[in-house]
Amino acid sequence: MLKINELGATNSIINNFIAELRNVDVQNDRMRFRINLERLGELMAYEISKTLDYKDVNITTPLGIKETRIVADEIVLGTVFRAGIPFHQGFLDIFDKADNAFIAAYRKYHKGDDFDIMVEYCATSAIEGKVLILSDPMLATGSSLVQCVNRLLENGDVRPKKLHLAAVIASREGVDYVKNNINADATLWVGSIDDELTAKSYIVPGLGDAGDLAYGPKGE
Repeated sequence: MLKINELGATNSIINNFIAELRNVDVQNDRMRFRINLERLGELMAYEISKTLDYKDVNITTPLGIKETRIVADEIVLGTVFRAGIPFHQGFLDIFDKADNAFIAAYRKYHKGDDFDIMVEYCATSAIEGKVLILSDPMLATGSSLVQCVNRLLENGDVRPKKLHLAAVIASREGVDYVKNNINADATLWVGSIDDELTAKSYIVPGLGDAGDLAYGPKGE
């Protein structure tokens, strides 16, 4: 069952960073675009940290001993090339001891607006029994995210302790698709959910192509 947390539905600084990502007058600054993705990764990591398991430890200070609680879970941070890189960095800034997973997925277009999702590269640390956080800034149709999850979990043979999916902007259709096609107990963390997809499966109003805005347009 998929649990959905739309963080932008509650007033917070998250909405400022999403607003800048969407703003055509701010998007010309690629560094600012990447930094805002990174900031959102940090903030989502903080929210996810509240759901983790913790353990009691004694910390020695210069003046004594302090009992405190620290994260007990082992974490694997996964992302989808290329737009996911700055978003992933935000999660890594917070979960700095996490293992990592990287996966490449892209749309292969046919005649008209039809396309297939191609997943061609996957490099991952061990996931079994760990908390897996998979991030991708844009969740449009949801198909690529589902295929990446299936690839990382080897179609159900690998069982993480918990699965978290993170996106900055999602379409309502994409959220529904993920909800109906992820065969695992998972939580989707999303900044904002938009209601429309174009014929070419771009989110409206969305923000455009996150990869191009972060790193420059792709060649033909």
